[in-house]
Amino acid sequence: MTAPDGSADPEKPEDKPGFLDRLRARMPWFDHVMRAQQRYNDSKGDFYAAGITYFTIFALFPLLMVGFAIGGFVLTYQPELLEQLKGKIAGAVSGDLGQQVVQLMESAIESRGTVGVIGLLTAAWAGLGWMANLREALSQMWGLYREEQLGFVKTKLSDLLALLSTFAAIVVTVALSALGNGSVMKNVLDWLGFPESPVIGVLLRIGSIAVSLLVSWLLFTWMISRLPRESTSFRSSVRAGLLAAVAFEVFKLVASIYLKSVLTGPAGATFGPVLGLMVFAYITARLILFATAWAATMPENMVEAPIPAPGPAVIRNRIITRPGLAPWQAAGAAVVGAVGALSVVRRRKR
Repeated sequence: MTAPDGSADPEKPEDKPGFLDRLRARMPWFDHVMRAQQRYNDSKGDFYAAGITYFTIFALFPLLMVGFAIGGFVLTYQPELLEQLKGKIAGAVSGDLGQQVVQLMESAIESRGTVGVIGLLTAAWAGLGWMANLREALSQMWGLYREEQLGFVKTKLSDLLALLSTFAAIVVTVALSALGNGSVMKNVLDWLGFPESPVIGVLLRIGSIAVSLLVSWLLFTWMISRLPRESTSFRSSVRAGLLAAVAFEVFKLVASIYLKSVLTGPAGATFGPVLGLMVFAYITARLILFATAWAATMPENMVEAPIPAPGPAVIRNRIITRPGLAPWQAAGAAVVGAVGALSVVRRRKR
């Protein structure tokens, strides 16, 4: 469409910015969210989140083996507790099935050492895969492209150190979350002699949420700033960690309500815990990666991606051979030339 004078029509719809473009120009925070989403998509965030979820679920089985081994050692040195456990199993499961469960438990206790060693080795292997995938994903969200890669041994040692430190951080956060639990705080207040009241109940609920939010904030900030393979901005990580912590608390609230409605049926009781664990791990991984992309796309961190130097020029000479005329072709050309010359001579004589 053109104007009457032949110029471009200023009212052409294609020349106007789109709805999202107008929102991004009007609201800087929305523009920041769109930049973070673009970084997340360009860095294959869903792909890395799926890998983190796989290694998370895979690492649970060897951890359960280690837990069973620890339980076997505890029951070995606590015969009274073992007898109580056998009595409860016999009371809950009667007949031959109960005896089979007791025999299975006894055989598991006898092989506690082997189960523990296999569980530790498998957990270490799965944990290194989980940490390598997580660190690579966080590095990609930050836009860190390393030109020099570490050796295999140095990389695995670095991942092992990061895995141990992450495990320690998770243990500390779980302990703080347990201390901030409403029931634990209620028991502490009862022990101190405070009477029960609705006001104290509300304060306990608010306190438990605040402690859980603070613990999640510390954990996510540490993961976003310290787990990437290169140094990153700690100030941006603090803001991104708070964003991830708030979203994580909201997600936990929604997930708890959803699971209560799903686990009521027989199918939900059978498959619900496994599917719920997978969804929980996947959504948590996506939250962490998106928060990292949000930190990486803050104005102070927006730098141009390095452009690699072009490769060396390769000059390839092409040799083209042109074959000569065949004998019969030369003879034909000579005859045609002679005939042409004779015709020219005859025309001149005339």
